[in-house]
Amino acid sequence: MRRVKRSEAGAALTDLMLELFGLNNRLLVAGDRLVAGLGLTSARWQVLGTIVAAARPQPVAWLARDMGGNRQNVQRIVNDLESEGLVAFEPNPHHRRAQLVVLTDKGRRAFDAAMRLQAPWVNGLSKGLSVKDLETVRRVMGTLRERLEDDQGPK
Repeated sequence: MRRVKRSEAGAALTDLMLELFGLNNRLLVAGDRLVAGLGLTSARWQVLGTIVAAARPQPVAWLARDMGGNRQNVQRIVNDLESEGLVAFEPNPHHRRAQLVVLTDKGRRAFDAAMRLQAPWVNGLSKGLSVKDLETVRRVMGTLRERLEDDQGPK
């Protein structure tokens, strides 16, 4: 099999992607540890955060889209959150079957408690990093995410 040579930027992006895979795994483990005492996991916390960030209640499919995730996985997490009283389903006036997911008071308290834990943790993690560098990394990651959203598969 003939190997195609990567460009210099392609090789650098490959290295960045490998670093991001490792970072993502470590973030999930650290997040799980951080919110375990609240009965949350990183995945549950992320879903709660997506609900909080939404301008209005959304169905599971829209939450999954906003998260860049799989609808079935998000549905499973939302069902778990609902069974624990952290979210509730409300009728959707625009779609009979796609109910809206809303945070309950208990869910809001759990999310707020998680964010109180996150602030000192992220402040410590960011020590010594420049805001300019962090903003540059965020812009690059945002551009890559947008390109991946626009591109439905390898060319």
